[in-house]
Amino acid sequence: MEKYIFITGGVVSSLGKGISGASIGKLLQLHGFKVTMIKFDPYINVDPGTMNPYQHGEVFVTVDGTESDLDLGTYERFLDIYTSKANTNTAGDIYQTVINKERRGDYGGNTVQVIPHITDEIKKRFKALKNNFDVSIIEIGGTIGDIESLPFIEAARQFQLENRKEDICNIHVTLVPYVAGANELKTKPTQHSVKKLREIGIPPSMIICRTEYKLDDSLKKKISLFCDVDENCVIEALDSPCIYFIPEALHKQNVDLLILEKLNMEPIKRFDKKWFVKIKSLSEFEFNRKINIAVVGKYATLKDAYKSIDESLNIAAAELNAKADIHYIDAEDENLIKKLRDCNAILVPGGFGNRGIEGKIKSITYARKNKIPFLGICLGMQCSVIEVSRNLAKLKNANSTEFNENTEYPVIKILDEQKEIKYKGGTMRLGNYKSEVKKGTLAYNLYENTEIEERHRHRYEMNPEFIDILEKVGLLVSAYHKGVLPEIIEMKGHPFFIGVQFHPEFTSRPLKAHPIFKGFIKATLREGL
Repeated sequence: MEKYIFITGGVVSSLGKGISGASIGKLLQLHGFKVTMIKFDPYINVDPGTMNPYQHGEVFVTVDGTESDLDLGTYERFLDIYTSKANTNTAGDIYQTVINKERRGDYGGNTVQVIPHITDEIKKRFKALKNNFDVSIIEIGGTIGDIESLPFIEAARQFQLENRKEDICNIHVTLVPYVAGANELKTKPTQHSVKKLREIGIPPSMIICRTEYKLDDSLKKKISLFCDVDENCVIEALDSPCIYFIPEALHKQNVDLLILEKLNMEPIKRFDKKWFVKIKSLSEFEFNRKINIAVVGKYATLKDAYKSIDESLNIAAAELNAKADIHYIDAEDENLIKKLRDCNAILVPGGFGNRGIEGKIKSITYARKNKIPFLGICLGMQCSVIEVSRNLAKLKNANSTEFNENTEYPVIKILDEQKEIKYKGGTMRLGNYKSEVKKGTLAYNLYENTEIEERHRHRYEMNPEFIDILEKVGLLVSAYHKGVLPEIIEMKGHPFFIGVQFHPEFTSRPLKAHPIFKGFIKATLREGL
């Protein structure tokens, strides 16, 4: 029978419920169990695909083309799994499903209510992957006490009433703040958060306490007493220099063994510590090489907007025994070029809308002319096509029809299947698509394969009508989807200049750098591919 671990959060948001859950999942994997994670977000948006990154950070894309919360990227990287629609849920999606059933008459004329209809749909989704995994870790977004998360917490309460106690474990992540004026850590916020959780009907099995300073035994005893949890289940979660150190930090406090005991589970295999050793070898290495990488985007003040890119660059650099100092530079910054001069490589990420486009193009010109390693992702690839069109092919004011519908030279145009689409949410070219890579190209040297499969999220493409013109001035299309849609472009005579229509950052793993990013870092270090 499958087991369920519920992760809730209290006191404040952004405490790291996803990282806590993924770390626990990794520990269970190292005991031999098959683990998955499912996210439940209480916002009314059907998915985060139409949300501004300033609101919710990066939009992660699953293999099957579902636009999801960035936490799914954390799940995939920690657990080395591939997520799908079943791993992500929002209040909007759940309400839409229930309303559609009501419109069809599926409820036989009954009054449709939050209880039982919404909560029944939520409970159904708790078990969406029960036949494929030993343990489902269910993260409920938001903070205990939020009005919008109440249906999810109520569904969790009902679910636990309907299932055996030994099949369910409740983990509550809270904050133990440090008050500088009093020179002490305060447990009262945690007490109130747990009290609220218990009022709803869910007693925590374990409390993970985020803290800047170590919790002494007296604090743990206090939390144990007032929150009614065993003292050994009050877990210290100190701020960590690397998120991949957290599984070992929890393991040292016997978190995995305590959970196995509560769930009445026996390890399938002897615990494998090799993962800890490999992570340390990448993360604690005394790097004697440092590189400065510029990420030129429109959300430069929000690192979470480029979460997977940040992880991918750091992973690739560490694998090559180097430290990546990543500088997020606003594409509209008046001192853009001056700031680029201090960097060894330039990456232009994806995005939407006209703001910052000219700055991105300017940074690409700088990378091309000065032979600086360049990587363009999605919109970054499209901007590189515009740059080459304007400055090498002399197609004056060449542009994308996304930014200028009446441009004389539409070198980037909307995909044919997108022309009649009116709804923005979930309608782009999304998910995994295969591409054919040409031999003898930079792309082939990186992948060492003629067939690749990568995740996409875009509405616009490089216009095939301009390929011949652009290839005459040095641009090369080195990969196509079905021989028609350009997927990778590169520049002849440049040490490393590559643009990809897809998002390679979504498939980087902490112990396996993506070949595109690894090649980018190698070029920055001036190592041969």
